[in-house]
Amino acid sequence: MGKKVKKESESFAKDAFDPLSIESKNAATAVLMLSSPEEDVLAKACEAILKFAEKGDENKTSLMGLGAVEPLSRLISHEDKIVQRKAVMALGVMASNSEVRKALKTLDVIPAIISKLSEEDIVVLEFGTLCLASLSVDFSFKVQIFDHKGLEPLIHLMSNPDADVKKNSVECIFNLVQDFQNRAAVHGLNGFPPLLDLLRSEFPVIQQLALRTIETITSDSESHVAFRNAQGLNRIQEVLATKKFSDLHEVALRVISNCLEDSESMQLFQEMGGLEQLLQFVVTPTMPEVQANAVKAIARMAHNGENRKILHEQNVEKALTDLLAEENDNIRTATCQAIATVSKNLSSRETFRCLDAIKLIVQLLNSEQSDVRTGAAEALSNLTHSSKLNAYAVYDAEGDKLLVQQLQGSCAGAAVHAAAALTNMASLEDLRMCILAHGAMPALVGLLQSTENHILISATQAVAALACDAEARLELRSVGGLPHLIRLLRSINAEVRKNACWAVCVCADDEITAIKLCNAGALEILQEINLSSHRKSKLSEVALQKLLDNNLSLKYSLTGHLSPTDITTDGFYDPGQIRSGQQVSTLEDLSKQVVNQHRAIIAVNGKTPDQPIAKGTDDRKPDSPTETGTSSVMSSKRSSKTPIKMKGKGQKEEKKDEEDFKPQPDVVLEETWKLPYDAEFHNLVKEATKSVLPLQDEVKMYSALAVLVCDAMGGQVEPGKQHDFLWELHISELKLEVQSNIIPIGKIKKGTYYHRALLFKVLADRIGLSCSLVRGQYNRAWNEILLVKGGKKRGYAQPESYVIDLMHQPGNLMKSNSPAAQAYQSI
Repeated sequence: MGKKVKKESESFAKDAFDPLSIESKNAATAVLMLSSPEEDVLAKACEAILKFAEKGDENKTSLMGLGAVEPLSRLISHEDKIVQRKAVMALGVMASNSEVRKALKTLDVIPAIISKLSEEDIVVLEFGTLCLASLSVDFSFKVQIFDHKGLEPLIHLMSNPDADVKKNSVECIFNLVQDFQNRAAVHGLNGFPPLLDLLRSEFPVIQQLALRTIETITSDSESHVAFRNAQGLNRIQEVLATKKFSDLHEVALRVISNCLEDSESMQLFQEMGGLEQLLQFVVTPTMPEVQANAVKAIARMAHNGENRKILHEQNVEKALTDLLAEENDNIRTATCQAIATVSKNLSSRETFRCLDAIKLIVQLLNSEQSDVRTGAAEALSNLTHSSKLNAYAVYDAEGDKLLVQQLQGSCAGAAVHAAAALTNMASLEDLRMCILAHGAMPALVGLLQSTENHILISATQAVAALACDAEARLELRSVGGLPHLIRLLRSINAEVRKNACWAVCVCADDEITAIKLCNAGALEILQEINLSSHRKSKLSEVALQKLLDNNLSLKYSLTGHLSPTDITTDGFYDPGQIRSGQQVSTLEDLSKQVVNQHRAIIAVNGKTPDQPIAKGTDDRKPDSPTETGTSSVMSSKRSSKTPIKMKGKGQKEEKKDEEDFKPQPDVVLEETWKLPYDAEFHNLVKEATKSVLPLQDEVKMYSALAVLVCDAMGGQVEPGKQHDFLWELHISELKLEVQSNIIPIGKIKKGTYYHRALLFKVLADRIGLSCSLVRGQYNRAWNEILLVKGGKKRGYAQPESYVIDLMHQPGNLMKSNSPAAQAYQSI
């Protein structure tokens, strides 16, 4: 028997699995291992995935495709601290991939990550904040971070000793504050002090992120108090004063720019000597971006009226004028914008002119860069506001032509400001004529077809400013501008609608344009607007009234009333009562109708063939026979650069050609048709002038005119015998005689109430007597006059209204609303 040998003890239980070392070269294996119940396996799998993900974005996408995202998001909450750390590290690196971020949207991962921000493990904090920094670029994650109160721990971590934690935290906050509610929350959670402390970091990337975050937050004026209380202006001024921080100066100046609209911040900044420091950045050549941002800070500062006064005292105009000569487009653009804002101060506007800045700005309208042209046009629009001398300075630099060119360019911003500048200049008649000669009206009509409200507002204002004379309105009609103005009356934008009303109001200043506006639908639209409580405005009411006041034929036809201030002139006609929405045909159109059984149109024209056209309606030039053509009519009558001679402080244009003022042979409503001369009416005007005007007493004058009208239209008619007064037959015979439905009023020898009332009104208007014309029903019409009975001794008394009898007792005055007057006015 041999010697007994003691057996070696077994190191593992029989039912235990022997340790297995796995070496895998496949990422899919590592992803499968994320489902292992063993902490060591999980940790090694997370670490392998981390290393693989760090090698590139394609690897992150591959891991996501293999299903790594869901188990990793679950493992960051694992009970084992090592597994947690490795999982956070892997997820933090993978979250930079856009596809991974999309996958994480379906998983409730944000609360778990935010919970890690209270850990003491620096690695967990570093990669947890890294993950949030990547996710926070997406709006939905921003909302989740805010809702789960992630801002407060992130603000706290900006003070962490670890540079990576600081960098990731401030980067995440920078992403978050792009949203308004997060901006308010950061300064509400006292986020400014740690952000300002980061400006002293030794790492430039942290400084830049902190400063850009401050810039974004201070873009909201609500943050300015908190920023001042945190000594923010002091810290920014410290950055600006430090040369080694020159890479921060550009953004630091944008922060200053944000704050200086606030008057308290401006006062504090000035007390600290910051304004002098800022002006040094303006005048001292440095990096172009830095200099441009210094100028932008000046512009923002100048939005406040008190600040503009301070800047003027600091002679800021000289510094800005000098910068106009810079070759850098960003600097020139910023300078023009600053000049535009500073020029809201009247003294600054004058100073810029004295420094010859206007000429330099006008030259910038030739720039190839649209931003430069826009800035230059904006500067000129403010410089010419309420300043005649500046307007002339723009003209002297040939800026009127260049501004018109901006209207035709593709840059909307330049067009808007150019139109505003031209609007200011158009208040001067000689400049207005030059602007029109450069083709402003066709260019503006082009802008009226825009869909942008700010363009439409500026364009309609310019049209209103330029359409102040008959020739300009003729050109506007010729280039098809009226339909576009009328269309804008229906705009849903209140400012566009109001400015369109104003332009219509100006364009309706002569009868020809008023008729065309009405016939194109302006009247109906304005009536509709004025019935609406929310669309109606003072301008819409004025526009409607102006259309009617400058088209008395339409006014009387539509409203049945002409006031004493509505002075009829040659060319007036009465087509009868029409309903709202109906159109009144022009006399030319009516003249083309065959003789019919309808009511006759009564027309007025007492001007002899060799007389000048009556003032107030027909002294304006008629439409061109080809109004749909170009504006060649206008360009042939204006030189492209009319010499303007100085006369004191103002300037005056040369006289127009005498050809423009030659009298026309007849009343011309349209070039293609002329209203025939009415000799009988002309004789009545002469008779009224001879027999009525010499009378001294007003009552006697009215009575004498009434007798004259009565005699001219068939004499006195007894109330009970009106059926024997065959006026209808007489009118029918006249229509056959003249072969027209249009009857000259002087030809009517048997006239009833409405004929006589019309004749009384038109004669009274010509000899200076005041009366109204009112239409009633059933061929009734009457005249009302205001009189103070008892002569001049009772001139202090209130005048009373009377209806004057032209039919039964010619010259009899009946108090308005008396039984006698009511009987005269109705059947």
